[in-house]
Amino acid sequence: MLTEQNTGTATSGPFSGLLVVTLEQAVAAPLCSCRLAEGGARVIKIERREGDFARSYDDAAKGESSYFVWANHSKESLCLDIKNPQDADLLQRIVSQADVFIQNLAPGAAERAGFGSTALRQRHPRLITCDISGYGESGRYRDMKAYDFLVQCETGLVAVSGSPHAYGRIGVSLCDIGAGMNALIGIQQALLQREKTGRGTGVKISLFDTAADWMTVPLLHTQYGKGAPKRVGMHHPSIAPYGGYRTADGETLAISIQNEREWVRFCERVLLQPELATDAHFRDNNTRVKHRIELDTFIKAVFSSHSRSAMESLLREADIAFGAVNTPDGVIRHPQLKRRRVTLPEGGSVNLVASPVQFSDKVDAQPRDGGNCARVPKVGEHSRKIRREFSASVATETVE
Repeated sequence: MLTEQNTGTATSGPFSGLLVVTLEQAVAAPLCSCRLAEGGARVIKIERREGDFARSYDDAAKGESSYFVWANHSKESLCLDIKNPQDADLLQRIVSQADVFIQNLAPGAAERAGFGSTALRQRHPRLITCDISGYGESGRYRDMKAYDFLVQCETGLVAVSGSPHAYGRIGVSLCDIGAGMNALIGIQQALLQREKTGRGTGVKISLFDTAADWMTVPLLHTQYGKGAPKRVGMHHPSIAPYGGYRTADGETLAISIQNEREWVRFCERVLLQPELATDAHFRDNNTRVKHRIELDTFIKAVFSSHSRSAMESLLREADIAFGAVNTPDGVIRHPQLKRRRVTLPEGGSVNLVASPVQFSDKVDAQPRDGGNCARVPKVGEHSRKIRREFSASVATETVE
């Protein structure tokens, strides 16, 4: 039997007073519900006895999964077997009091278990439901497994990423993350709509639709233009100069020239070759893209003869946009990086990146236990408390 502990879930914030129930796993749905928890919602995460499989993705966060710690702090964990009639009945009672129900099980699984979003909203008209899937709930891809990398491939993201000689996978779970954020946007819109109408609605999100939306520009080029931009590695396919260049000390700085005024300044004050600004091969962006290889010989010569710090000074003085290609180790030491502390299930803590959403008035939610640090729950940590709270009879409750 697990010992009950304080959840660390927030009690104030824009979502304070909302109850969110999630049948979730992996990344997309957990990240969405975690953002709701950060905003003050009470989030009850339903897990199998063995827990969300994302708990086993890695052990990088002091023995805990980095994915799980990132996307599941500030929640309560309730172990249920939704195929068990008593557990299913308990979950129905919890959902009857919920504002939002989120699930990302395989298509049709929630419905077969009696938790289809349409039926739930019919029974509970104010309930907002959110279904997250890989390819949507119809079509011949409906039942395809849709892990992040596979969706990157299917939607063409991989085909437009990487070098001219090799495809490139996006280095983070971009489709999962994007689907989670789209789910959050949809739920927020549904909450606003409910304020006007008094009724909940269903939100449906797929990883494929999310990534396909991001592919709009290459798809428009393909369908109506001269074809999708080619893979150009660190360069921009349709702007030059726009890419990364190595300095004398082995660092890489990326630069971006967005207009002709910047191009003239770059030639005059960085390259120290003002005549290049009006050269027939470089006089406007289209010609620069066409003669990118020739252009790069001039830029590489300058960058390779200066250290990173010296090049940063030149670029800053010329008011040219630039950024360093940092390793993760460099980002950890970045002066702009904000952090927040999260307590792990077995004690100790790790520093996550702070929420990217900042408010002019401080509305950060505070943990329920009155502390200043959100917690990552153990598997089923809150089962006993939640069963007691929602069970029809305490005498018949089953404790995990």
